[in-house]
Amino acid sequence: MVTFINLLTFLRIVLAAVIFLLLMSSDGYLLALILFYIASFTDWLDGYLARKYNAVSQLGEILDPIADKILIVFVFFGLAVNLSSYLIGFFAALIITREIWVGALRDLNARNNKSNATKVTFLAKIKTTIQLFTISIYLFALTLNSMFLVVVADILLFASLFITLYTGIIYTMNSFNDSDS
Repeated sequence: MVTFINLLTFLRIVLAAVIFLLLMSSDGYLLALILFYIASFTDWLDGYLARKYNAVSQLGEILDPIADKILIVFVFFGLAVNLSSYLIGFFAALIITREIWVGALRDLNARNNKSNATKVTFLAKIKTTIQLFTISIYLFALTLNSMFLVVVADILLFASLFITLYTGIIYTMNSFNDSDS
C-alpha cells in the first residue's frame, strides 16, 4: 500500500508538468482542467489511504507537500505565461517564496527540536485548498474562454496570497518566539 500511495504522489508531480505543457495551447485547456482535478484528487487520496491503512512512510511525508508545491508552481507559472499576466506571475512568486521560507523554518525548527512551531495548521490546509480552488477557476475560465471568470480568479488569487503570507508570518513568529526555547 505504501508503494501505491507514493506512486500517487509521484503522479501528481508528473501531471504538474503535463498540465503546464497543455496550457501552452488552447486545444489543451479542457484536458489540463481534467488532469488538474485528477492531480488534486490524488492529493486527497494519498493522505486518506495513508491514514486509513496506517501506511505512512518517511518518503511520503517528505514528498507529499513537495508534490503539492510542484503542482502549484507549474500551474501558476503556466497560467502566467498563457494569460501574459504579471499579476499571476508576481503573486505566484510570492506564494512560492513563502513556501520555500516555511520549508527553511521547518528545517531549522527540526534541528532545534521545535517542530511544533511549524506544524501544519488548519489555516494552512485552508490556504492550500484556496490555492487549488483558485487554479481550478483559472483553468475553467480558459476552458470556457471567460474573462469574467479570469477576474474572479484574480480576486481569489489575491485572497490566496493574503492567507498564504499570513500563515507564513504566523510560522515565522512561532519559530522565533523565545518562550519556546
